[in-house]
Amino acid sequence: MSSLYQKLETIIPDWRAERAAVLKESGSVELSKCTVAQAYGGMRGVKGMVCETSLVEPDKGLIIQGYPLLDIKDLWPEETFYLLLTGEMPDEAAKKDLMAEYDKRANVPDYVWDVLYAMPEDSHPMCMFDTAILVMEKESAFREWYDKGMTKADYWKPTYEDALQILAKLPSIAAGVYRIRYNKGDIIPWTPGLDWGANYANMLGLKDPDGGFAQLMRLYLHFHCDHEGGNVSANTCHTVGSALSDPYYAVSAGLNGLAGPLHGLANQECLNWIIETMDKFGGVPTEDQIRDYAFETLKAGKVIPGYGHAVLRVTDPRFTGFNQFGHEYIADDPVFQTVDRVFTVVPKVLEAFSEERVKAGKNPIANFWPNVDAGSGALLYHYGLEEFSYYTVLFSVSRSMGMLAQLIWNRAVGTALTRPKSVGIKYINSLK
Repeated sequence: MSSLYQKLETIIPDWRAERAAVLKESGSVELSKCTVAQAYGGMRGVKGMVCETSLVEPDKGLIIQGYPLLDIKDLWPEETFYLLLTGEMPDEAAKKDLMAEYDKRANVPDYVWDVLYAMPEDSHPMCMFDTAILVMEKESAFREWYDKGMTKADYWKPTYEDALQILAKLPSIAAGVYRIRYNKGDIIPWTPGLDWGANYANMLGLKDPDGGFAQLMRLYLHFHCDHEGGNVSANTCHTVGSALSDPYYAVSAGLNGLAGPLHGLANQECLNWIIETMDKFGGVPTEDQIRDYAFETLKAGKVIPGYGHAVLRVTDPRFTGFNQFGHEYIADDPVFQTVDRVFTVVPKVLEAFSEERVKAGKNPIANFWPNVDAGSGALLYHYGLEEFSYYTVLFSVSRSMGMLAQLIWNRAVGTALTRPKSVGIKYINSLK
């Protein structure tokens, strides 16, 4: 048994005891009220879920198991997954053990490649990626155990096995999708002994003479791993999983949500705007040029891609971490320089524009600061990953860690089937 599995066996009884105590002592405590506007507005701000893996504070950003992101920004993804599951940092032996577990499970079945090669040449890479996960459903340990019969107390065990099987294969599948979809040549195999992020970077086949791209992949996969339980991908995975659908069904469903333009496509839209800005001015624009163009964009009724967030009211710490990486590794890159200069100018423009809106009797702009997507695309672009439609696949590989960690926790404590009550307009009108 892996050290992570043994750790979970030790701490899951504590999770169950804690959950039982909370339900007994605080089961009738009201978490939140929901207005009609919130019901129509996607339930934003309604507290109605439990998620133990991470928290997003409006004034702090992502916090993973109590650790502010920038305090742990150098974690490798193996360490991230261990932390998400256990709330503890793994030691070097535990990290190496999880790497070895991935090595054992990394081989992708041939039938998966057969399916991907058979798909239309113009298939979207996210469709290919999600399909590959769903195709592997026949491998599910959870389905096998459930069909044979098992107790609810054991639900987490085959879920954990499915999670490791999926995570071990995702970098190979994602890299294979890239190489198949964009005609990059033969599939590059997994390298035993190499970490999850570096393996992914290597299998994409991009040049990386100094290891900078591998380091970026570790950082990218760590930064996008989780974002509470209410975002579209995590919430969808949770809902599907609550029906006891196995992790292959649940993760594929969650990532289908991530493919939506309002969830996972933001970084490519941000990079598009940066490149359009550079094209407009024939290179890296001056601060004055950015200021004028930003005002022009806003007055045309458009947004500055990458600025503002549904929850955050400060600079996204993930943007800060990527910006630090850029200054350290690619400071001379013109696309990164433009991103960095936009960061210097645009928050002030948004603040001034918000004041103009208030004077005109309109609502102010809620958030002037960049989110993670404002800068991540520029880093990928520097290392030769120029196929924008692929960027969401990178996000998906990472976010699968959070979805699977949440799924294991929910199976361990016996979370109920998700079934909120819905009402119609007649009911709402009857409340007047």
